[in-house]
Amino acid sequence: MTAPRRPGATRAAATIALESFVPRAGRRYARERNFDYGPSDRHNVSVLSPYIRHRLLLEEDVLAAVLDEHGLSDAQKFVEELFWRTYFKGWLEHHPEVWDSYFSDVAAVVRRLDGDTAACERYNEAVAGNTGIDCFDAWATELAETGYLHNHARMWFASIWIYTLELPWQLGADLFIRHLLDGDPASNTLGWRWVCGLHTRGKTYLARVSNITNFTNYRFNPRGRLATSAPPLTEDLSAATRPPTPLPSADPEPTGRFGILVTEEDCSVEHGLLTGRAAAALGLTATKDRSVLPVSPLVYDFAKDAIGDALGRVRDAWGCPVEQGGDDDWADQVLAWAERHRLNKIVTAWAPVGPVAARLPALNARLSDAGIELFRIRRSFDEAAWPYAGRGYFKLKRQIPAVLSAAGLGAAVAEKTVGEYAGASSGGAGMNWSG
Repeated sequence: MTAPRRPGATRAAATIALESFVPRAGRRYARERNFDYGPSDRHNVSVLSPYIRHRLLLEEDVLAAVLDEHGLSDAQKFVEELFWRTYFKGWLEHHPEVWDSYFSDVAAVVRRLDGDTAACERYNEAVAGNTGIDCFDAWATELAETGYLHNHARMWFASIWIYTLELPWQLGADLFIRHLLDGDPASNTLGWRWVCGLHTRGKTYLARVSNITNFTNYRFNPRGRLATSAPPLTEDLSAATRPPTPLPSADPEPTGRFGILVTEEDCSVEHGLLTGRAAAALGLTATKDRSVLPVSPLVYDFAKDAIGDALGRVRDAWGCPVEQGGDDDWADQVLAWAERHRLNKIVTAWAPVGPVAARLPALNARLSDAGIELFRIRRSFDEAAWPYAGRGYFKLKRQIPAVLSAAGLGAAVAEKTVGEYAGASSGGAGMNWSG
């Protein structure tokens, strides 16, 4: 069987994928989701994560469709997988220094590779899928060719990278965010930190031969090739023990005439973000800022196409002119666009910690000098969930029914009270939510 065609980066394609998955999102998903049957067979998982990461699908839309079909009890496992992703994003909002530290660490470790021949050779073999560990090499190839890995494979891959190949976790996280279509700063960084015992201090994940053999349906059997222990890594001051910083305040929607800046963080701005309509729209990417190393063309193309699709829907919904720029200096592009359309107010959807958010302070300073206000608008789903994500997942987990109700899904959760849900089993954390 050949590998599946890469997903189209449109809301229409995302909607078709969601409709196809919904009948399988209940107890069947809970039973079968951990099996990695290979890139040609993803019938047991959703493969919605590239769409959700770019918000071609909104979390509340996915939840509404799944809960309408199955209810919270039967769809509990899928709902929690989605909320793990929400938790990681909210957690990084409360601990932005973790992304900054990781990003600077990647640059430092890349420089150190030049002076460590053995580590450099192991790194190059791992990236190329030439380690001799059949499962790992297959996943490395799949990652490069498709931009996707099953969630369980991500965990195995990370464990083998860290504990068998003895490579820096930061370089593994960097490889993922450069190649995954759903590469997300929060889920990716914190997922890798979880595997090596930094996110939940002292708790690590060990890839075991029996687990890989069973859950790949006997496609792989790396007997005698894997590390047999996974000692937790340490850092000078574990971020998991630091008190969370307050959630940054978002801006209110401006009154009067405004333009909208569309980024890869939210490609559904015409849907549920604003009450008003923009006078003009500009789409920009920050994809190259995911890493100091080259980002996969698949990732570039998906982000660019997602923004292009978003701009088309903005044009159709609001009847305004739209333009698409690129990765180059944002300030020059935005200022020229604002001048063409006589804009003194610009709105953008809230960008969580990561490359897009990192560009906004400098952009805001340039806009302010030109007498233009920048408004960062946060979605109500994030407003409801992120305040509970500053520490462990279970604080947010207990609030899932309340968050669903705040998102307008109260009828779907009426079957369980908050207390009943809080006592349900959660399972373990995943790598990046890949559904």
